Amino acid sequence: MTAKTVLNEAHRALGARMVDFGGWDMPINYGSQIEEHHAVRQDAGMFDVSHMTVVDLHGERVRDFLHRLLANSVDKLTEHGKALYTCMLNERGGVIDDLIVYYLGEHFFRVVVNAATREKDLEWIARQAKAFDVEVRERSDFAMIAVQGPSARGKLIGLLAEVDRERIEAMGKFHAAAAQALHGVPLFVARTGYTGEDGFEVMVPEEHAVELWQALVEAGVRPAGLGARDTLRLEAGMNLYGQDMDEDVSPWEAGLGWTVAMDEERDFIGRGALEAQKEQGVKRRMVGLVLDEKGVLRHGQVVLTDAGEGEVLSGSFSPTLGKAIALARVPTGELGDVRVAIRNRELPVRVVKYPFVRDGKPREGI
Repeated sequence: MTAKTVLNEAHRALGARMVDFGGWDMPINYGSQIEEHHAVRQDAGMFDVSHMTVVDLHGERVRDFLHRLLANSVDKLTEHGKALYTCMLNERGGVIDDLIVYYLGEHFFRVVVNAATREKDLEWIARQAKAFDVEVRERSDFAMIAVQGPSARGKLIGLLAEVDRERIEAMGKFHAAAAQALHGVPLFVARTGYTGEDGFEVMVPEEHAVELWQALVEAGVRPAGLGARDTLRLEAGMNLYGQDMDEDVSPWEAGLGWTVAMDEERDFIGRGALEAQKEQGVKRRMVGLVLDEKGVLRHGQVVLTDAGEGEVLSGSFSPTLGKAIALARVPTGELGDVRVAIRNRELPVRVVKYPFVRDGKPREGI
C-alpha cells in the first residue's frame, strides 16, 4: 500500500501530479517543472520531504557507536547543532545509505536517512546499536519541509517568533537549532538542503505541518515537486542513492571520498575494504558530462572511452544550462574523446568537474 505524507491533500489541492516514489505518493510537479526549478534557483521554492526518516539516538556510548557506524568522523561534531554529511557502509565498503547526522548533546545525536532505504537502514542501525546500548527511536511524529533558494531563508525567518529570528538568521551552514513559528509551533530548523541553494530543512510536528506549508505559500514560497528537486540536485552534483551509489559501490567510486575520515584508530564498518580497494587501485570513478548537441542523457546509457566502457548514472536536461548533463561512472585512466551511445548514435560529450551550477549560475568553463 502506498504511503502518504500529512501534506498529501495539500499537494492535491494545488493540482499536483502525484507519482509513486519509493512507496510514497509524492508530487512530481504542480504544473511546470521548469518553472519550479527556476523558482528555487532565482527566488524560493519548497519541497515536502516528510517521506525522509528522522531517527534519534540516545545513550552514554552513542558517540562510540557512531564512530563504528559511519565512514565520516563524528569527532568533527563538538558544537551543539552542528551537522555532518556521511555514508553508512557495509563490510564490503559499499554504501548502505548516505545521511546527515546532527550533534544535539553528548548522549543525543539525530540522523536523517533516505525514504527508499528506510527499512534496511533502521534494521542495520538497530542491529549495530545493540553492542553499545544505544536507544534507536524513529521520529514518525515529524513532517519535514525543505525551503530552498536565494530568498528562502528570509521568507522562513519572517514566519518565526521574533525572539528566534536574529539567532536563526545568524546560524551557519550545516548547523541546526530549535525555534518557534509565530503561533508557538516548535520547529527544528537545519541550514541544509539538496538543491545547491541556501535554505533550510524544517522538521515540524505532523499536526502543524499543513499550517506551516500554507504560511509558506502565503509568504511567496513556491511549491515544487520531485522533478525539480532531481534536476536541482543533479546541477549541484549531489548523488542520488540507488542511482549514483548503492551497496556495491564504494565512496571512492561514487565521488564521495571526501566524506571518509580514515582516523588512525577508528575501526568503522567497511574500513578494511576501503583500505584494500585504495591499495589495489580504485578502478572506477565519477565524472560530470555535458552534451552540447541536442539530446538527453539518461540513466543506463553506455559511455565510451579509450579506457573502456562506463555508464550514465544520473542524467537530465539542465534548465539552468539549457543542455543535457550527467553524472557517470567511468574506468580510471585516460579517457580520450568520450562519447555516449544514444539511439544508435555516438554523441560526443565533454568531461567536466561538478557541480555544474554554483550559487545559481553555471560553473566557469561549463
